[in-house]
Amino acid sequence: MNNLTESFQSHFGRPAGVFSAAPGRLEILGNHTDYNQGFVLSCAVEQKTSFAVAKAEGKVCRIINCKFTGQTEFSLDELDSPVAGEWLNYLKGVYYELRKRGIEPGAVDVVMDSSVPLSAGMSSSAALEVGFCFALKQLYGIELEKTDWARVGQGVENDYLGVSTGLLDQFSSIYGQQDSLIMSDFRTDEVIKNVPVPHGYVFIVANSMEKHDLVDSEYNVRRRDCESAAARLGRVYTGVKALRDVSMQQLEQAKAELTRLEYLRAKHIIGENERVIAGDKLLAAGDVEGFGRLLFESHESSRVNFENSTQRLDYLIELAKSIPGCIGARLSGGGFGGISIHLVREDAAEEYSSRLGAAFKSQTGEQPQIIKCGIGGGAQAVDL
Repeated sequence: MNNLTESFQSHFGRPAGVFSAAPGRLEILGNHTDYNQGFVLSCAVEQKTSFAVAKAEGKVCRIINCKFTGQTEFSLDELDSPVAGEWLNYLKGVYYELRKRGIEPGAVDVVMDSSVPLSAGMSSSAALEVGFCFALKQLYGIELEKTDWARVGQGVENDYLGVSTGLLDQFSSIYGQQDSLIMSDFRTDEVIKNVPVPHGYVFIVANSMEKHDLVDSEYNVRRRDCESAAARLGRVYTGVKALRDVSMQQLEQAKAELTRLEYLRAKHIIGENERVIAGDKLLAAGDVEGFGRLLFESHESSRVNFENSTQRLDYLIELAKSIPGCIGARLSGGGFGGISIHLVREDAAEEYSSRLGAAFKSQTGEQPQIIKCGIGGGAQAVDL
């Protein structure tokens, strides 16, 4: 906070009025289940996107992003046309979504920075959206419930940028709890419970160094496959509104009614929902080894059924099975590149990370980004 507020004073010649920060997230179990009205275990991480902001005269927002050089800006009169590939879209989109709700915050001056890896699967986009949402919330006194703020962020992705994401990323960034996973139900859009992580274990994030861009990936295709499968199954079983309503036994009995891809996509989603429920019970019972096996099973389903893994991600998971100290591992996030998460004994974390990185570089020629992730709290904003 001190660095950002000092940078703000230096650049704009006046103090900032509000500081806000929002974390990235890790999806622990429940891959692509959020938009299928299912269950997810996730957590906020200690890596955050932070803002120092103050109200500005006129209609032009001026932004200093510490990751880049120079000042960039946009006008509140020119929000209707996002520019492809421009990170400012996420800030402009927040204004756009608030305007749809009849809320018109004024312009701002901004200095921002982030420790969330970009395009890696830790939801740097949600951290950016939510952090900016909370800055405007605090600065202009905007009263919305937490779930509504999550929907503002989701609207930036869905409506402003055309990516058919669910609410997982924004929920995790807003509702995250220190040292606990959160279990979310995306039919009712609520956090059901906090699930404490036993002491003595940490999550290691290993970046495959393959950037994923959900706008250009097959994310939207996967969502359409899931919705199509649910619609077909709804003609077989009454009361089916989403894949969350179908058991694995029902899926197998109705397999002939689905295309091959619909069956595979549904098998992944239904299995993931079952793994989330099982994972919650295993952690409550202190069975970390059993929970780790679910992570490996989840990745195998992503690889075979949902086909959102890559060779590099698969290699990272194979390494996890061979290096001492790892309890379980899987891809995390949308897939198609990005990160893998590794549940590792804390006393083995340093050696594990070193061996994982060396083996990956030997195979690919590229050093992976490896991060030891603490489980952090959710978004915040304070007056300065």
